[in-house]
Amino acid sequence: MKPSGNQPPADSVTDKAPNRIQVVFRRPEKVKRPETLADKVRTTAPGNVAAAFDELERLIGLREAKKLMYEIHALLRVNKEREKHNLKLEKQVYHMVFKGNPGTGKTTVARLFGKLFREMGILSKGHLIEVERADLVGEFIGHTAQKTRELIKKALGGILFIDEAYSLARGGEKDFGKEAIDCLTKALEDHGNDFICILAGYTDEMDAFLELNPGLPSRFPIAELMVEGKEYKLSPSAREKLRHHLMRKRNDVFEVNFSNARYVRNAIEQAIRRQAVRLLDVAEPTRDEVMTLLPEDFVWPAS
Repeated sequence: MKPSGNQPPADSVTDKAPNRIQVVFRRPEKVKRPETLADKVRTTAPGNVAAAFDELERLIGLREAKKLMYEIHALLRVNKEREKHNLKLEKQVYHMVFKGNPGTGKTTVARLFGKLFREMGILSKGHLIEVERADLVGEFIGHTAQKTRELIKKALGGILFIDEAYSLARGGEKDFGKEAIDCLTKALEDHGNDFICILAGYTDEMDAFLELNPGLPSRFPIAELMVEGKEYKLSPSAREKLRHHLMRKRNDVFEVNFSNARYVRNAIEQAIRRQAVRLLDVAEPTRDEVMTLLPEDFVWPAS
């Protein structure tokens, strides 16, 4: 009889050899390793956090904003590993300054940040309270502090977003805007991260505003931080890299307002977040790994 043209493949034919066990060996498919920081986060974040990050990733541009939130997620993960080794947990200040022109998505990003902070367990509610000068500044002595405290109370557990924050300093020493700044500065000290304050406005105006109000930059976050106090340590090569960089900054004639303490604290906090991102590739980092900052954790924009 002529064989049919629709016979099954040889490795699926069992009726001709019913007692024969066939074992087919196939080369295992390669597991694709995460390529981008966003990919790494998706592989390490719980489902609810990953979903919020997907929402952030769908926004066009905003590279630095996305990178910051990924670093914060990585830092929270490293904190869990540090806890296993009975090390101090790195507690960073999450108050922020958003600088840019209107229409660049600052409010949208702030609202999404609130959601992310809630999902990551940093904020209990994650809601957004959006205010401007008129909402904070009163018409008589004491009125401003009352209005400001009430809005801060509403923002607890979420984000207080102050648009055109520089306008609080436009009236001079006798203006009630200064009272709002003083009240806000005290609240940042008293409440810690019970709420997150985001100051927003044009780039140049915000830079000038922060220069005129030294009490604010120290909470956003700019102040001296000792690495040892946080139970971190610098590798010898990292210490040398940081030392050389700071020497160049101090000797730079164009750095008119360079502040060693402020700059060092920012550099170290950024390095701690980069270390956390680096350790996303390590399933169970050792005590030494979660403590040590390496040269690659210190990165500065090209001058």
